[in-house]
Amino acid sequence: MLLLAMDTATPAVTVALHDGEAVVASSAQVDARRHGELLLPAVDRVLKEAGLTLDAVTGIVVGVGPGPYTGLRVGLVTAAAFSSALGVPVHGLCTLDGLAYASGIDEPFAVATDARRKEVYWARYEDSRTRVTDAAVDRPAEIAERLAGLPVVGAGARLYPEAFPDARDPEHQSAAALAALAAERLAAGGEGFLDPLPMYLRRPDAQVPKNYKVVTPT
Repeated sequence: MLLLAMDTATPAVTVALHDGEAVVASSAQVDARRHGELLLPAVDRVLKEAGLTLDAVTGIVVGVGPGPYTGLRVGLVTAAAFSSALGVPVHGLCTLDGLAYASGIDEPFAVATDARRKEVYWARYEDSRTRVTDAAVDRPAEIAERLAGLPVVGAGARLYPEAFPDARDPEHQSAAALAALAAERLAAGGEGFLDPLPMYLRRPDAQVPKNYKVVTPT
């Protein structure tokens, strides 16, 4: 097994290789505006670090979000392209699950990432492997009472400390954690994966104008 994992649903552009037993190489750069520029060089970098070539990969793991439209689609389109070129499967995972897994927390907690517009993407967890709610998007003040007393992992907790006073690491997504979680699930029979489709949770910022004037040649 050699899994190539990637996630661009958050400001972290992150890539990792996992051989079924451990992470053999990883890369992470935090830059919310350069997902398209940074992802493929990161893939090349981790392959070189591991001394491997792309045709050694047996499966792709990709974070499906939730995340902003532009960044999220970079990882998903790249994963689909690699899958098609290599003839290997794509395993989708919720981005929040990767952060939860990386936390190692074994008690109830939540994960919150920055959704912009003064909102967070979030979900609750029983432990680092078990999500107990669907991912959602809300204003921090609207969910502060529901998450009161719980540790909160991710950048969302650090952005809104008044709503989430018990912020925990990691702050940013790690493809290494996503790959390790995928390897666990594959070893256990391959359950728990999502279709590699974007989890937006809300409409994109760009919209077709309503009631625009149609101009046709006379």
